[in-house]
Amino acid sequence: MAEKELNKQPDLQALRHTASHIMAQAIKHLYPNTKFAIGPAIDDGFYYDIDTDVTISPDDLGAIESEMKAIIKANYPLERFVLSRADALEKMKDEPYKVELINALPEDAEISFYSQGDFTDLCAGPHVSHTGRLKANAVKLQNVTGAYWRGDSKNKMLQRIYGTAFANKEDLAEYLTKIEEAKKRDHRKLGRELGLFIMRDEGPGFPFFLPNGMILKNQLLNYWREIHYAAGYKEISTPIMLTKSLWERSGHAEKYADNMYTTVIDEEDFCIKPMNCPGGMLVYQSEPHSYRELPLRVAELGIVHRHELSGTLHGLMRVRVFTQDDAHIFMTEEQVISEIRGVIDLIDGVYSKFGFKYHIELSTMPENHIGDLELWETATEKLKTALTEAGKDFVINEGDGAFYGPKIDFHLEDSLGRTWQCGTIQLDYQMPQRFELEYTGPDGEKHRPVMIHRVALGSVERFIGILIEHYAGAFPLWLAPLQVKVLPITDRVSDYADVVCEQLRAAGIRADADHRSEKVGYKLREAKMQKIPLTLVVGDKEAEAGTVSVNSYKDGDLGVQPLPQLREKLTEEISQRGEHYDTGKN
Repeated sequence: MAEKELNKQPDLQALRHTASHIMAQAIKHLYPNTKFAIGPAIDDGFYYDIDTDVTISPDDLGAIESEMKAIIKANYPLERFVLSRADALEKMKDEPYKVELINALPEDAEISFYSQGDFTDLCAGPHVSHTGRLKANAVKLQNVTGAYWRGDSKNKMLQRIYGTAFANKEDLAEYLTKIEEAKKRDHRKLGRELGLFIMRDEGPGFPFFLPNGMILKNQLLNYWREIHYAAGYKEISTPIMLTKSLWERSGHAEKYADNMYTTVIDEEDFCIKPMNCPGGMLVYQSEPHSYRELPLRVAELGIVHRHELSGTLHGLMRVRVFTQDDAHIFMTEEQVISEIRGVIDLIDGVYSKFGFKYHIELSTMPENHIGDLELWETATEKLKTALTEAGKDFVINEGDGAFYGPKIDFHLEDSLGRTWQCGTIQLDYQMPQRFELEYTGPDGEKHRPVMIHRVALGSVERFIGILIEHYAGAFPLWLAPLQVKVLPITDRVSDYADVVCEQLRAAGIRADADHRSEKVGYKLREAKMQKIPLTLVVGDKEAEAGTVSVNSYKDGDLGVQPLPQLREKLTEEISQRGEHYDTGKN
């Protein structure tokens, strides 16, 4: 299939980058003492980090927007010019953050600026030609947060103002509608309302899963185990903490030192694992291997810890502890392409199960890498070949591979059109060398295996957060913490409601009865708010006939059905984990 260069949408990027300069100019007009840090375009808009003697609140954004509209109407040309280092420092002498940025540039770097009207900024571009290229009704400021200068908590906290810009007002309106829908689906809000998880100040970045959340998580992991067993994987578990020398050997201590938690035991340094691969190396080393055993597919639901800055933590999406659905495949050179294709098929099956579309990027050798160029080129070509043979389109993402090998990244699209990077396949010739892994070949000699690192879900916690928002908390039947709620109309049929529950539970269906002395209409509304897939109403007629009146969260009133027939249908649907579900839009 076609290989494409990664498209960063340069026109929209230039538009948004210009919008950040227009916002900065407006802020300078309104708050003349402001000092400016950085103001880039980002995936959904732009921001600018500023240092000012006034606390800007969301209530102030309207005034800034009004000033931006005046600048857009003035249609100032954006004029680029270049200065020497000395002249650049002189020009920015009243802007301490810009001075620091200039001093950090390489000696031979070109130092460029852009001017528009009475505002000039240190910037490499790109920009549109005139401020009037933006539409005043297609620009929106969104919120104000705090951000440390250069992302370092030791530095000053700045104010970060976010906004977005589009080519026209219709695209902006569509985007803002999606933002409002995303707020309703916020997994942190739904996590509390549905009793799935909580976050506490006593453990920032460390989620607490509640009973409903554990049911959801365990159903997801049960599915994961089933498909991996069927695909020939063997599950292992490795220690959560290992000696620092192991991480130095693997290269992680050098590359990820700032994200690793450490401790001392018996006067020896230990690291809490930020990933599972070194433990997987030790498992492979624990016994000799023959080519007849390869490929050896070893999977692990490993709990890992990574130190994330407090300002980056976000519900389940960015945490400090998570379960990674890791797997390592040890294989011969001849098996590489077929094994990559097997992983592609497995990940494709997982995403199809949840109704996700996705696109693929192939990330190549980064500057900060280990190993020689020839092996990197070999690995990259094998990934390309496997993708092409699998019939998958992909784009090249230059320089974004893992430090030990190139990788395939799967970016899934949820029901709101947002993309999330979850699955990855990393081809590694380096770790087997570092750990001196071997197998005995058909010639009786020792050979070095090749290995794949891969995840399908990625962080299980993050994947659950994505599922919560994708389904708006209205999970498909097989994932729903409570699948059926039984509502007796009167006390006379309370016993029958319990019988219904017992028969459903005996078939493996998660069911509960609501015996509170509330009206059925109230209980039905409450069950809908809790997004329970099925609600069964039972009265005297149903008790006498052995039936139930079925209400579906998705489809509404489904009428009266015989209990045995309904139980059989639900059991089959749950066992099949159907592939097409309601995404919570109703």
